[in-house]
Amino acid sequence: MSDVTRSFTEHCIEGIRADEKRIRDLMERSLMLVTALAPKIGYDNAAKVAKSAHARGTTLKEEAVRLGFVTPAQFDRLVQPDKMTRPG
Repeated sequence: MSDVTRSFTEHCIEGIRADEKRIRDLMERSLMLVTALAPKIGYDNAAKVAKSAHARGTTLKEEAVRLGFVTPAQFDRLVQPDKMTRPG
């Protein structure tokens, strides 16, 4: 078992680096983040934003601003994924 663990570490884990650009792109396109908008724009409008972003292949921010529900600054203030992924 220890040989397997060492080999796995050496050949699969060492040198792995996060693709931060890809992670950021995926995070910006995550439709789940729309829940942060609901208290400000309402559930139905948040659903419109998510559906529109999905249909158009855009981000939630692009659609929320395009549809006139929030400004870019308001979106950034409301949707903060780093705070949404931690307890409390």
